[in-house]
Amino acid sequence: MTHMSQTDKKISEVVLRNPQKMVDFTISELSKLAQVSDASVSRFYKNLSLSGFHQLKVELAKASQNGDNYYKELDKDDVGNSIKSILDNKIVKIKNTIEGISKTELKEIMNILKKSRIVQFAAEGDAYIVAQDAEYKFNQIGRLAISSNMWENALAQTLNMSSQDCIVAISNSGESSRLLKQIEGAKKKGIKVIAITNHSESPLALLADYHIKTAFRQRVLQSKYYFSRVAAMSVIELLLIVEDKQMLESIKNHEELIAVTKI
Repeated sequence: MTHMSQTDKKISEVVLRNPQKMVDFTISELSKLAQVSDASVSRFYKNLSLSGFHQLKVELAKASQNGDNYYKELDKDDVGNSIKSILDNKIVKIKNTIEGISKTELKEIMNILKKSRIVQFAAEGDAYIVAQDAEYKFNQIGRLAISSNMWENALAQTLNMSSQDCIVAISNSGESSRLLKQIEGAKKKGIKVIAITNHSESPLALLADYHIKTAFRQRVLQSKYYFSRVAAMSVIELLLIVEDKQMLESIKNHEELIAVTKI
């Protein structure tokens, strides 16, 4: 960068003070600390000839390693200890996620889901597996649910919904531009939005009516974020708590019908 503006200087000062913490920041969190706009952060990494905010994180993670990996690799020569590490990590993620959810807010979310005519699960990339699983489970208990792994189709679904419906948006960073565009469209139609993300200050979390934060550990030195589906799926399991006989009957009927397809 041949010339650094005053705004870029403010951002760089924050980055240099917190290079290791930066890997957990969202654009909104960085802009708030630097007291600049989100657009200024976008211009900052573009001025550095970086393709995006994630690449900025990758470069910072590389620079701040000093011999220690940000994410500890499992030891292939010690299978027993590796298995224990995986189990411990999953347990901590689920525990921290569940303990961080407000019981009052959870009841409100469950009430919205129960009253909704249609529940749409919106997600992209790694998170779509969670959306697909949630769609299946909600339909199984008698709640009409939809989803699509093609954004254009998912957006069309949203535009055909009404204020009697709701959307559960699932995203690691909460910064997907296409998902945000979809949620903006939903909000204009009066559709309630429930977000499940790793960041409370992400654009998606701030735009949603309700937000559930999942515990995570990012693996930033990859081409994609390391998304913990276990934590997100645990949240879905919470939202599936069966409270009435009608839902139990729906599960029973479904299981009886698919039983003929099994040996």
